[in-house]
Amino acid sequence: MAGRKIIHVDMDAFYASVEQRDDAQLRGKPVIVAWKGKRSVVCAASYEARKFGVHSAMPAVTAERLCPEAIFKPPDFTRYRAVSREVREIFKRHTDLIEPLSLDEAYLDVTENKTGLPTATLVAKTIRKQIRQELSLTASAGVAPNKFLAKLASDWRKPDGLFVIQPEEVDAFLLPLPVGRIPGVGKVTEEKLAKLGLKTVSELRVLERSKLEDEFGRYGARLYELARGIDESRVVPNRPTQSVSVEDTFESDVLLPETEPMIRRLAETLWEASRKEPRIARTVVLKLKTKEFKILTRSQTPASQPVSCEELTDIALKLREKVELGPQQRYRLIGVGLSNFQPAEDREVQPDLFEMP
Repeated sequence: MAGRKIIHVDMDAFYASVEQRDDAQLRGKPVIVAWKGKRSVVCAASYEARKFGVHSAMPAVTAERLCPEAIFKPPDFTRYRAVSREVREIFKRHTDLIEPLSLDEAYLDVTENKTGLPTATLVAKTIRKQIRQELSLTASAGVAPNKFLAKLASDWRKPDGLFVIQPEEVDAFLLPLPVGRIPGVGKVTEEKLAKLGLKTVSELRVLERSKLEDEFGRYGARLYELARGIDESRVVPNRPTQSVSVEDTFESDVLLPETEPMIRRLAETLWEASRKEPRIARTVVLKLKTKEFKILTRSQTPASQPVSCEELTDIALKLREKVELGPQQRYRLIGVGLSNFQPAEDREVQPDLFEMP
């Protein structure tokens, strides 16, 4: 794995930037991609809105309070997916080793690149230039010897920035960082490390692997390696889909019988999304969250996979009948999903009703 050249590309405020690009009246203004309402959360915020403290996953009501002048735009994921595919086509000019993390970010292994550019830095510059010129969007990129460092680097000069970590610069970059910058170190882990007197990567590096494993189990070994800038994970293109799901939160808590219109709408959205997946999903999943924030799921794997939106909807509605929390229980969220994907050749053949003998 020595001598690898990895780029992490992260589109800047992607959903909000697409909205601003496509509507000139939104440019230079605080844009928040979210449905308005007390149950909605922010999908994305333009950098003009971020100046007010607005960020993704924040409740929409909080965002509106922080930035009263913000323009709210309901998310249009069909459009965002289409733009994401255009970005992916630019990546493919340079390498086939592309691992998407989401619609707006991906890892690229350019140890060898298609265009014969001499350095990974030049590849990253070229990609960013092509995205700007062809799509009128900006992207930040990080270049490093592995995925862990490349992702850290891409965030270093956002927005519209490029940061490179050469192999000989790893320690100088990594050691001063707070441990909270390490992937997987959330608030709980950070507090636990702080109790051990470990607040920076340089302090973390002092601890022996066995001690970290005693404290954090398997993740302790991962911490030991990341503190030394070690990440042997490969860029994996075409990672198989594990599941596809859609969900929504009600404006106010509802009773179970009142969820049918939402289930029908979500099933329709899910069916359209699943048609883009070349493999076949066998299991249908219904997700519910009670007003007390308890999450429950019900699933069914029918003898043959759903072959129409109507079949998918029917199964999801029947799964609702398996929920037994009493008639007065109220729910705040509902979701419909597909999982257990299998190759398309395993699809059970359905006879054509109009096929002539």
